[in-house]
Amino acid sequence: MPLALLALAVGAFGIGTTEFVMMGLLPDVADDLDISIPTAGHLVSAYALGVVIGAPLLAAATTRMSRRSVLIALMALFVLGNALSAVAPGEISLLAARFVSGLPHGAFFGVGAVVATGMVAPERKARSVSLMFLGLTVANIVGVPAATAMGQALGWRATFLGVSAIGVAAIAALAVLIPREDAPAPATGLRGELAALRSVPVWLALGTTVAGFGALFAAYSYITPMLTDAAGFADTSVTLLLALFGVGATAGNLLGGRLADHSLRGTLFGGLAALVVVLALFPVLMRTPVTAAASVALLGMAAFVTGSPLQLMVMEKATAAPSLASSANQAAFNLANAGGAWIGGLALAAGFGVTSPALAGAGLAVLGLGVAGAAWAVDRRGGAAAVGRERVVAGHVPEEVERVRG
Repeated sequence: MPLALLALAVGAFGIGTTEFVMMGLLPDVADDLDISIPTAGHLVSAYALGVVIGAPLLAAATTRMSRRSVLIALMALFVLGNALSAVAPGEISLLAARFVSGLPHGAFFGVGAVVATGMVAPERKARSVSLMFLGLTVANIVGVPAATAMGQALGWRATFLGVSAIGVAAIAALAVLIPREDAPAPATGLRGELAALRSVPVWLALGTTVAGFGALFAAYSYITPMLTDAAGFADTSVTLLLALFGVGATAGNLLGGRLADHSLRGTLFGGLAALVVVLALFPVLMRTPVTAAASVALLGMAAFVTGSPLQLMVMEKATAAPSLASSANQAAFNLANAGGAWIGGLALAAGFGVTSPALAGAGLAVLGLGVAGAAWAVDRRGGAAAVGRERVVAGHVPEEVERVRG
């Protein structure tokens, strides 16, 4: 694997750290700015909104730039957003800074995935994407706990200065490790990139991301009350247990990348099916501390097995113009974050029990399997139609086309 993937992983590490660290710093930020914790929670939403808006917008706006330059510019915007967060004097300015911090997130992963797959042989594409995402999953094991501890010891502003420093290191790594010739400007332009979004297979792939990762966040958003109220863990144990989620996510990400290079569709179906099983068993697994801890790791593994296959599938469905579609997949991931948390909250509010968000997530994972199945059916039909067109030109209508028409 090219050393340049390390530069992408460093950027992903910084992005993953700043995305998730706010959850641990909410009480400190709320106390310092004299606002309530629910109000401080809007800072999480501001970042997610920045991701959803920035992913397609920045990918579309930079279509004429070389991808190497785009990645460096996106990381510079990331550094700016986090530096502004560190010096924000009040709630409104911090909301704006968090929004700016989220803008480059989706486009960085989208363009980075295109660059990563362009530097390796076809049979290693999924693995290259998983190595870039490795920075994101490792951030949940190392970056977020370390940044949270820094914020608690030195003040939350120090955390965002530290994340800015990671961004500066990523810029240096991108400039040094990604050769200019490996990330040229795409020839398609904005019109070609937008054309990719008119494809039904692309939208089905994006829909699979929303449903599949919505299943994850329906449960993960409420994992703390499950662990404390159902499994009986003390509040002080939750941070360590969440690190287990990061370990599972890292293992699942690496496993998914390796398996998807052999069978992309099979890995996707297998990961979603595993996610259904794990989430459906949550009410049982949460009855004892040992099985509850195991379930947290299994949740991360089952969910992130599908990460690389989903990213690669979106790119393959938009081969002529993958940057915008690839970035849109990151926007879909954050829509899944918001939508999954909302659906899990509905289950809790309805009084179905503290583990009910996991069952809601299992339903979303089943939906994801259905959307992935529809995408597979569309691919098969499209393949049969393509074979039919070739044979009609040769002078006869094949049996495959007759079956598709029927």
